[in-house]
Amino acid sequence: MSVILKLDIPEGAFSALRKNPSEFANELRLAASVKWYEMGIISQEKAAEIAGLSRTEFIFSLGKFGLSPFQYTIGEIKEELSRE
Repeated sequence: MSVILKLDIPEGAFSALRKNPSEFANELRLAASVKWYEMGIISQEKAAEIAGLSRTEFIFSLGKFGLSPFQYTIGEIKEELSRE
């Protein structure tokens, strides 16, 4: 099941970004899902679903935003390594 959202976007936004409305909507979904993933609000699986991508496609898309698919801090990695 899906829900249709209506957003009022200034017409100039499409030309400024060189996107048609459909491409803009896809980019918006991806950008939102990447940000929510980065913030730790949603999982990779849920982010991929929101973006309309497979999980693999989403992971590769993270590179476009300069983000790692791994959500570990240096402290968490050190802690995990110290347990071994």
